[in-house]
Order: sequence, then structure tokens, then C-alpha cells
Amino acid sequence: MLLPFPLEDRYYRYSYFLRKKFGTKVYKIGVDAGFTCPTRDGTLGTRGCLYCNNLSFSVDRRKGLKSVKEQIRESIEKLKERKKADKFLVYFQAYTNTYAPVEKLEKLYAEALSFKDVVGLCIGTRPDCVNDEILKILSDLNKDYFISVEYGVESVYDKNLDWAQRGHDFKTSVMAIEKTKRYGLDVAAHIIFGFPGETKSEILMSAEKINVLPVDSIKVHNLHVVKNTPLEYYYGSNPFKLFSEEEWIEIIADFLEKLRPDIVIQRLIGEAKNNTLVAPNWKRSKSWILNEIRNTLEKRGTFQGCKYNID
Repeated sequence: MLLPFPLEDRYYRYSYFLRKKFGTKVYKIGVDAGFTCPTRDGTLGTRGCLYCNNLSFSVDRRKGLKSVKEQIRESIEKLKERKKADKFLVYFQAYTNTYAPVEKLEKLYAEALSFKDVVGLCIGTRPDCVNDEILKILSDLNKDYFISVEYGVESVYDKNLDWAQRGHDFKTSVMAIEKTKRYGLDVAAHIIFGFPGETKSEILMSAEKINVLPVDSIKVHNLHVVKNTPLEYYYGSNPFKLFSEEEWIEIIADFLEKLRPDIVIQRLIGEAKNNTLVAPNWKRSKSWILNEIRNTLEKRGTFQGCKYNID
């Protein structure tokens, strides 16, 4: 099997993909453009998805939100000083970053791309919040820049999406991904494992459902409970089992073996700021867990995609 990544890596790392594509190390800059979400503005609800609190990974809007240009400028200055970085992707991260009039979107995306060292955009959104007009704008930008649309698929099972109060089904994700790819855009999928009652076989079957989609990259998160979410209160009265570090390492190694080898891996662990996390209370660092996933695959003599299309 011809792999698109070095065998010693054991899976297709995002950093390796970016270096190959741009010829240098590229850093992502997360920005908050002040968007909201249909599960918060009253369209589908007001409390957000069951597990969602953007404060667990992004800036605190209560302290005031700087302009997108200011956020990018400050991040570039810091990364150039600390990491000697010279190329950047702007990641529209918080909430739903296509959920606005197209005129506003065009202006924001253009502002982000006005920096000479910015080589593209990554746009986090929901599969029910894109349309042809938005995709056409992104497709036009894609002629000169790298444009990636990151969809919160979250699960391939409607029972999990219903439980999480996502407000869309898996079919909606499939249609959005396929349409986005027809516009020639890079597509990333965010997936969460560890919903209550979700079995190991269901998690591994997720790989097969993802494999048939035109997905370029994936972010995998373990379900975790953060403060000030509906899930915090649900978990307090209805505690359920969450993955331990050891269990997560094993299940991700199993999942990677079944995942199509050309799908780039952007993330394999969900993260939250320490002061926002309720559970699980993992003791090991992210780097240690990632290293153990790679070590597990190495000990097995396996790699991403080695069981792809094997019954």
C-alpha cells in the first residue's frame, strides 16, 4: 500500500500535510468573529448544543472582542517572535462562521486574507448553515488561497445527534460535505466519540461511514463535560462512563486502522481549558497520549488505513 505519510508517523499528521502543501511550517490562528449559532439565537434553541461552551477553548467575549484584523495581527506578531513562523491559516473557530449575510462574510474573509503571510482560511461551521451562495464565494477565494470548510458533523448516528440537541441529522452532514466538495473546496469533519451508550463497534463503524464521504481531514474529540453547559447539569444528575486515557488510546488506534489512509488527521483528543473542565479528569498530557497512540500502532505493526476495506 502506497501511503501519503511516512510509515514511522503511523498516521497522516496535519503538520506533515501542511508542510508538504506549502513547503514550510504553517500555523493556524484562531479568531472569534462574533458569530452566533442557530441553537442559540432562537432558530433551533437558545441553550446551544448539550456539550457546548465556547469559553472552554476560545476567548471570553465578556471582556470585549477585538476586531478580526486585530486578533490576526497580534497572533502573527506573537508566533513570528516565539516560533519564527512565516505562513498562517486563519481559523474562524467560535460558533458558526457562515451564519451571517453573505456581504458580512465576504468582508470578514477578505480582511483575514489581506495579510501577506496568510495563505488561507479554515472556516468552522454547521452542515445546516451553508448554501450555494456562500460556497461560491469560498470557491472563488479558493482559486488564490487554501480554503477549508470544517463541519461539525459530531456523529454519524442520529440517536447521538438527537441526544446532543444538535438540530440536524447525519444526512444533512452528508449532503453538505458532498456539495462543498463539488465546489472544489477542502472539507474537514469534526467527530465526537463517547456518547452515552455508544458501543465500540459503533465507533469503529463510524470509520466506514466517513470513508465513503469526500472528506479531506478529520478532527476526533472525546466527549468531555465542561462547565456552564446543559451537559454539566445532565452529567451531575445522570453520570455516565467517559473514556479513560488508556481506553482512548486503544479505541483511537483501532479507529485509525480502519480509516481511509488519505484522510488527514487534524486532532485526536478533545481539549478544554483547565478551569472549565468537569470530566474526564485525565492526568496525562496531550503530547503523551498522542505519542502513546503512535506507540500502540507501532507495537501492533499497524498504521492508519491498514484495515481499510477489510471486512
